Amino acid sequence: MKQSAGILLIRYVHDTPEFFLVHPGGPFFARKDAGWWTVPKGELMPGEEPLAAAIREFEEETGYQPVGPFTPLTPVVQKGGKQVLCWAATGAPDPEKITSNTFEIEWPPKSGKRKTYPEVDKAGWFTYDAAKLLLNQKQVAFLDEALQLHRAT
Repeated sequence: MKQSAGILLIRYVHDTPEFFLVHPGGPFFARKDAGWWTVPKGELMPGEEPLAAAIREFEEETGYQPVGPFTPLTPVVQKGGKQVLCWAATGAPDPEKITSNTFEIEWPPKSGKRKTYPEVDKAGWFTYDAAKLLLNQKQVAFLDEALQLHRAT
């Protein structure tokens, strides 16, 4: 089973929790919004510790290095069968200042032309209700668990 690891940042603005989410870049996601946002995450390298992968991926996709403590959340399995491991943490990166690594693909398909796209094309802070609408449906469980954990502290 393929695995991805990510970090869900939470902050409070006037006692209201907000979650940091990212939108995948590239032509496939250009016109997709609700249901396509995600926690910053990516696949583990062979032999890589999951939390180390989550921190690396967060930094690669946003240019921001998250700071612990990191609280493990219950993993989810997305529709395609990929397991997503996630940790909750607090932080406050500016979504307007994210910098993402890039990837190159042939676009349009079979055109012979190569184009470069950012892995993440936008990021934002969202209230629970907004995040629930934007987030990949299987990842909504991360929001619920992170809220329960932060309310318990």
